[in-house]
Amino acid sequence: MDLSLPAPMTTSGLIQPAWHVLLVGNREEDFFLIREILDRYRSTFTAELDHAHSIDEAKLMLHRKDYGLILFDYDTAELKAVHLLSEALQAGVSIPFVLLAEHADEKTVAEIIAAGASDCMEKSELSGANLVRTIRCALAVHSMQQGQLFAEASLRKLSRAVEQSADAIIITDREGTIEYVNPAFESLTGYSRREVTGQTPQILKSGEQGPEVYHELWKTILSGNVYRGILVNRKKNGDLYYVEQSISPVRDASGCVTHFISNGRDLTDRLRMEAQLLQAQKMDAIGRLAGGVAHDFNNLLTIITSYSELALDAVVPGSPIENKLQEILSAARRAAQLTRQLLAFSRKQVQALRVVDLNPVIADIARTLHRLIGEDIELTFIPGEELDRVRVDPVQVEQILMNLAANARDAMPQGGRLTVETSAVQLDENYIQQKPAIIAPGHYVLVTVSDNGVGIPPDHLPHIFEPFYTTKPSGQGTGLGLATVYGIVKQNRGFIWAYSESGMGTVFKVYLPCVTDQGRMLDVPGADLAAPTHGSETVLLVEDEDAVRRATAEFLKLQGYTVLEARDGLDALAVVKGSGSTIHLVISDVVMPNMSGGQLAKELEVRCPETKFLFVSGYPGKTVIDHKVLDFEANFLQKPFTLKQLSSKIREILGQSRAANA
Repeated sequence: MDLSLPAPMTTSGLIQPAWHVLLVGNREEDFFLIREILDRYRSTFTAELDHAHSIDEAKLMLHRKDYGLILFDYDTAELKAVHLLSEALQAGVSIPFVLLAEHADEKTVAEIIAAGASDCMEKSELSGANLVRTIRCALAVHSMQQGQLFAEASLRKLSRAVEQSADAIIITDREGTIEYVNPAFESLTGYSRREVTGQTPQILKSGEQGPEVYHELWKTILSGNVYRGILVNRKKNGDLYYVEQSISPVRDASGCVTHFISNGRDLTDRLRMEAQLLQAQKMDAIGRLAGGVAHDFNNLLTIITSYSELALDAVVPGSPIENKLQEILSAARRAAQLTRQLLAFSRKQVQALRVVDLNPVIADIARTLHRLIGEDIELTFIPGEELDRVRVDPVQVEQILMNLAANARDAMPQGGRLTVETSAVQLDENYIQQKPAIIAPGHYVLVTVSDNGVGIPPDHLPHIFEPFYTTKPSGQGTGLGLATVYGIVKQNRGFIWAYSESGMGTVFKVYLPCVTDQGRMLDVPGADLAAPTHGSETVLLVEDEDAVRRATAEFLKLQGYTVLEARDGLDALAVVKGSGSTIHLVISDVVMPNMSGGQLAKELEVRCPETKFLFVSGYPGKTVIDHKVLDFEANFLQKPFTLKQLSSKIREILGQSRAANA
């Protein structure tokens, strides 16, 4: 029942609350007598009296109205009063009961009092002063009982809250001796309550923070203030964890600090995710930078290699000038390789995807690795059985293995063992939940590359996939090898993990997703370095970079081709319109002002349906795709290219045309 008081009444100029009192008894004279007494004492005790003639009527009235006190007439209620009281208490009703008895024996009175009645009053002593005093006493006792049941209910709630809190809670005395820890602390640290009671929080010290941190902590809490900070602690098993700690002083009635309560929230997973997000953002920013500079850089390299090749054709073989030009070409090729590595890292490298069995692909690559790693390193390839096929670019697989093998070689200067192994794996939810990155469950081919070299120090391991991060001396590494591997793996929707300890070697695990169908078999465009093949066809060369266009046009003319030149797509349309001869091949840059290569191809599909297209670009593959260049794997050449590669590609496309006509 609700014990809230009704609207106040005004008596003698004072506002006092009115109590609702219920008299249970069948004697009308008792009701009138008690009501008269309460009216006489209204100035000191304001009450409204209702009358229930029976227990059943009393039950109904208790449901309809909130009463602050119940008076029982023992003569009519007898032991039914006890039953009503018990029922009310069981139903959650909390109302003081006062028994009005006449010649009641002590046993009966004791029974009723034991059942929960607040007091008992003899009818023969019923007077104004006695009744009001008894009622006031019953209300006061009941109020104290309710208060005690409530400082107890609150303590139980507080205890449950602390015990069931998700945060780790520690209570210590003023000296820091642990008196209590909750279950969340036990779960987080691995220490049981029995193990830490009587100890100090120093058992959690990780050594990752200097003494000044703990000095500041104690200085803060001993001065009576709250300490807040992020601490690195160590679990019982030795693992580190990050905790957002708040430590508050607990004072006694006089204001003296007697205890400290520490509340710790585990931040380990959140901080790990934030670090991974920051790392991903940093690598993505570098990838965007790489893709942005690739176009201009590749155009410059194309100019360098083209004019170097043209100059080589004009010098006497074996002359000092030839050697110098060869050095220029060699440097340009190395620069081009750096560009390709940047594009691979940024996941924008052009791919020639094929659905393949990795075992023969890796076996073929392994034959060339011997020359890379040297004779003092033993190379072993262990092919797995029953591997599902994967959709990859075999050239990119070669890049992965070449870079990992080069790292292994540098880690084994005195020789050692390098092992490449493949296996079929199924990644389930349990495995995925243990990894910090987002991984899709399913079937994968695992390529494991391991060595027994010097290993990677723990402080270097988190950074090994960052571009330009290298521990090698200046001039002995670009820092792009593992960044290239990382980019290629991610571009192929795979995952890579590194495991290493100083002096214990290194293991790289590359997971490549399997395909569920045979997919489309695509040829791998290779760099055919055979001697240039001459031709006699008419070629329209569309290139907005003047130096690139001039060098390419000069070379093609030397090879016997009739060359028409245009600066962009619109200029090319004008050249086609004014030309009276058949144009067999259009060599066009993809991204150009006024009209792109893709738009030019659509325009010429109607005007010159027999004309073939070869697209070239210094931009990464995604940009080429965005410009609607269809089937770019068959009719695309990535800058920087050599003139020999260009000649080979031209003959490949024009040869396909002749075969189709035949």
